[in-house]
Amino acid sequence: MKTYPLTANDFALIDEAKRKISCLYEDDKHHIGAALQTQSGSIASAVHIEAYVGRVAVCAEAIAIGSAISTGDKYFDTIVAVSHPYSNEEDRELKVVSPCGMCRELIFDYSPECFVILEIDEKLQKTKIGELIPLKYKREI
Repeated sequence: MKTYPLTANDFALIDEAKRKISCLYEDDKHHIGAALQTQSGSIASAVHIEAYVGRVAVCAEAIAIGSAISTGDKYFDTIVAVSHPYSNEEDRELKVVSPCGMCRELIFDYSPECFVILEIDEKLQKTKIGELIPLKYKREI
């Protein structure tokens, strides 16, 4: 996997995702925060939403993408997601996590050159979304 050096903007984006989930965390409702920087420099951040019915959930990355698009900012530069420990895991710290498969598809569909920040072997890494979704299905026109 090809990786790229993290910048000061990347660390600020991670801090924004951490801030968002730290402020809005609720057991069984919100445990992931995401932050997205658009190519224009705007930041959209969100938490995931969960329901008691397990299949009814919307990822934080998808909500951040929807928020950016809803304001007319549809070209993305970098995205990151952060997991908050559940209340019974209070000794665990906030951690950068990889986007799920559905979010990978969504990120690629809307911005195939988008960078994703994730943690591999306890080290922060930045790569392009295409590296996380090889042989991506593409609609033929």
